[in-house]
Amino acid sequence: MKKVIKDGKVGVLISPGYGAGFSSWGAPIEAIFNPTLIELVEEKHTMEFVPNEKGGITQFRVWDDPKYKELIQKMIDFVENTWEDVYSGGVPDLQVVWIPEGSKFIIEEYDGSESLQLMDETNWITA
Repeated sequence: MKKVIKDGKVGVLISPGYGAGFSSWGAPIEAIFNPTLIELVEEKHTMEFVPNEKGGITQFRVWDDPKYKELIQKMIDFVENTWEDVYSGGVPDLQVVWIPEGSKFIIEEYDGSESLQLMDETNWITA
């Protein structure tokens, strides 16, 4: 399975928006690591967040931007054409989370909102 690795971290896709998940709604495991989809999501991120004059990041609402809509559709089309029977409702909300290579993790979901939990950062309880 191909993965994107930068500075010892692996890119993992999650869909944190409410209403529909991505991996938790049937996307195969290879989809959350897919290099093409990660590249598209990172391109989307550059359209959503830009540096401001104080050195911080400002989020812009770009839903009305035709180029943004085109990119979202490109992401949806890629998912639907690459994996059979995958629900693409969570695709517009996809984000890349960078985790240390070799980390064990789970993707949790509540009402469609996905979050990533690393095994090493979880306080397991022993009975």
